[in-house]
Amino acid sequence: MNKPLSVVTGATGHIGYALLRKLADSGENVRILIRKDSEIFDGIECEKVFGDVTDPASLEKAFEGADVVYHLAGLIDINVGNDDAVWKVNFGGTKNVVEACKKCGVRRLVYASSVDAYIPEKDNKVMREVEAFVPDMLDGTYAKTKAAATNYVLRAQRNGEIDAVVVYPGACIGPYDFKVSNVGEMVRTVMKHGYPVSLNFGAYNFVDIRDVADGMYAAAKKGRSGEGYILCGEPISVDDFICTLCKVCGKRIPKIKMGYGIVSAAAPVCELYYKISKATPLFTRYSIRKLVSNCNFSIDKAKRELGYSPMSVEQSLKDMVEWIKNNK
Repeated sequence: MNKPLSVVTGATGHIGYALLRKLADSGENVRILIRKDSEIFDGIECEKVFGDVTDPASLEKAFEGADVVYHLAGLIDINVGNDDAVWKVNFGGTKNVVEACKKCGVRRLVYASSVDAYIPEKDNKVMREVEAFVPDMLDGTYAKTKAAATNYVLRAQRNGEIDAVVVYPGACIGPYDFKVSNVGEMVRTVMKHGYPVSLNFGAYNFVDIRDVADGMYAAAKKGRSGEGYILCGEPISVDDFICTLCKVCGKRIPKIKMGYGIVSAAAPVCELYYKISKATPLFTRYSIRKLVSNCNFSIDKAKRELGYSPMSVEQSLKDMVEWIKNNK
C-alpha cells in the first residue's frame, strides 16, 4: 500500500526546507509546490510540481491525492511599498490553498501563521493562543495579512469545510538559510567584522527552524483540529542576543550600548541606505517598534500537546554559524 502523501508549499524557504528534511528523514512520501524561478534543492527525494499559491490550478494539481498539506509559502514586507504583493500571496494565496484542499479532499491542512498576528499585550503579560485575530489593530502589512489569512483558515475549519491546525512560529534562526534572512545577514556580518555596538533596550523571541519543523510535523500527527500552537523559544534581550552571537562567532563582546532615542532617530537614514544599496534591512522604524513590543509568548500548549521542546538561542546560533561556514 502506498504511503500517505504530504505536500509542502514554500519548501525552498527557511522553515520549508527544514520541514522538507524532517518529512524525508521520517520516511514520508513528499511532494513540493515550487515556482519555476526557484532554486531546486538536490539531495532530498521528493516529487516537484511547478506552480504558485496565487495560481489555483497549480495548487489543485499539487494537492491531488494529498493526505496532509503544509502551507508555508508567504512574503514578508521588509520593504515599504510592497503591500499589494504581500496581500496577494499571504492572504490570497492562503485562501487559494484552503479552496484547493477542499476540492482535492485533503485530510488535514497545517498552516504556518506567525506570532506577529497577535496584538501585543501590555506590561509584558504572557500571551497564549487565541481563537480569532483583528488585522486592523496590528502594525505592519505582514502582520495584518497573516492575521486575516489565519482567520480564513480557522473559519473554514469551524464551518466544517476542512480539517486544519495552525502553528505560530516566532522569529526564525538556525541553519539552511539559503536565501539569507534578515537575521542571517546580521550573522554573516558579525562573522566577518564583529559588531561594534549593542542596544540597551528591546527583546525578541527567536526559534530554531528545526524546532518549528518538528512542531509542524507533530501538529499534523497529534494536533487537535481547529487549534493553534505557538512555536517560540524564550524571550531574549537584544543585548543578550548580540553578545551571544559575538561569542559564538569568536568576536569581541561590544561594550558600547546604544539607547532607544539614538537608534530611533537613525532609523529613517538606515531605511534610505537600505533602499539605495539594496541591502537587507536590519534596523528600520518597524523593526524597532517590534523590538520594544511584548514578545512574551507561552509555549505550554505546544509542549503539552505536541511534545514541543525548543533548543536554546545559543545552540541554534552555533549551528547556524557552522552551517554558513560550510555552505558559502
